[in-house]
Amino acid sequence: MEKILKLIGKSILALSLLFYSCQSLDEINENPNGVAPTIANPNMLMPTIMVGVGQNLMNLGYQDIAGVMQHTQKDGWYGGHNHYEWNLQDWGHWYALLRNNQFMIQRAEETGSDFHKAVGLAMKPLIFGMITDLWGDAPYSKALQGNNDDLEYQFPEFDSQEMIYKGILEDLRTASELFGQNPATGIIPEYDLYFGGNVSGWLKFTNSLRLRYYMRLSEKLPDFAKSGIEEVYTKGNLITSAADDVMMDYIGASSADSWPSASAFDAGSNFRRLKPCNTLLDPMLETEDPRVSVWFRPVHCPWVEDRSLHVAMDPFIRKNGVLQSGVLSLDDAVYVQEIAAGNVFTRHYNPDLLGKNLDTRKFVGLPPGHLQPSAHNENPTPGQLLENQHVSQLADVYRLSKHNLLKARIISAAEVNFILAEAALKGWAVGDAAGHYNEGIRASLDAWGVGESYDDFVKHPYIAYNGTQRQIIEQKWIASWTNATEAWFDFKRTGYPALTPGPASPEPVLPVRFNYGNNEVNFNNAQVEKAIQRLEVTPYEKGRGANNQWSKPWLLQGTGKPW
Repeated sequence: MEKILKLIGKSILALSLLFYSCQSLDEINENPNGVAPTIANPNMLMPTIMVGVGQNLMNLGYQDIAGVMQHTQKDGWYGGHNHYEWNLQDWGHWYALLRNNQFMIQRAEETGSDFHKAVGLAMKPLIFGMITDLWGDAPYSKALQGNNDDLEYQFPEFDSQEMIYKGILEDLRTASELFGQNPATGIIPEYDLYFGGNVSGWLKFTNSLRLRYYMRLSEKLPDFAKSGIEEVYTKGNLITSAADDVMMDYIGASSADSWPSASAFDAGSNFRRLKPCNTLLDPMLETEDPRVSVWFRPVHCPWVEDRSLHVAMDPFIRKNGVLQSGVLSLDDAVYVQEIAAGNVFTRHYNPDLLGKNLDTRKFVGLPPGHLQPSAHNENPTPGQLLENQHVSQLADVYRLSKHNLLKARIISAAEVNFILAEAALKGWAVGDAAGHYNEGIRASLDAWGVGESYDDFVKHPYIAYNGTQRQIIEQKWIASWTNATEAWFDFKRTGYPALTPGPASPEPVLPVRFNYGNNEVNFNNAQVEKAIQRLEVTPYEKGRGANNQWSKPWLLQGTGKPW
């Protein structure tokens, strides 16, 4: 992982040397820390694009979209996470990556590097795919041309989702063809943060993305999706084992390049607020899913049913069975240290006197959309001063700045296998649905280091393949842990898993898009208004206007999905 730090230093040095080697006395007033665009090396552009994409995906799939898809809930600062209280959301960070990527493609063409051109043509669809999946119609054909003074490029129109998806797939086809020619010139492997210059890895990545976006269109353009997926499957070169998962490491040197909940850079606040959601945790516990202990920590202080107790519940915690007078709870760091030393903490309750049962399991989650999430399961210290000792936290690994499990996951073998399972279930010529489904399970277990549990796990009655789309998508949803954005896109397309909001949700259904942001509303209003008019306004508009998170873009219109 340290190679990224070294890479950044080398990039700065190389760019500086490149500039000075071409400098003349006439150029003495130019920026000494810059590099002329005409001599930029495309290798040096790759890290910025790859890191930006990885961080953007992680910041969605591990944060608020994980709340939407009920992987996690927060017990503090939870409005956007638990209840999707979203304002207008700009997409400038995505288009900034696209501009850098477009420059890399340009320099690749000027230097004759088919490898870097293919990389650009693979990353461009991924970024545009995220934009249209998140917002809907967007500037595409006339985007990235800010140097053109014509108003149609300064204020670009929003292309339809259909056009964008088809353009994405065309670029991916071109990238696949280029990688298929095994271009090997001009590659500096250490600048390629995903594959280290391995062309075969890029080919598998590109073809696997093609499967993703063809399946995205399967409800709206089923014949187009069918022929595309069958073609890609027949040609092969796909990500099918966890060893081929496309991921980005974290450096762990600062908050900007560390895992998003690294406690070293925020005193643990973000980490302590994130909790497993019962929607995800309950079925995993029911099936004895081996990933539970990788992702979640047992509760610090479990409840113990005790009908001999003369009060409804212990007023204080117990340490190794002994009531600790005056101690309602302990600080997280103290709990971790004490439990590591072998101490056991509990609180007893009498359900006959309390009048209700509490969650006494080893792992306890938060229900979705809770009105007071910090108080769940009779937490004696609600609010944000102490963590909820009666609800599980995420596993300790998620406190760290870097770790071999802490990676931004771009696309995985689990996702690819589940796509093929769904396609096979539809009757498309891509092999056996059960086989692909089982390989999706295997790939996810392998990715999280519990592959040895596969043989027993896949035989569980709830896990064994039953030939339904619902089961495939539900297992794909579980496997999308830390990459919940893909699960959201599947949910919008299929309605699975059948998630319902909690009582604090502003609407009784989940959102389906981001709202167009202030930059477009303020500076490209005429074009964004046309796009807004093409949205399908639903009964959940409630006076918000069409530009809201419950309006349906083209991809969902007429499908009856997800609600």
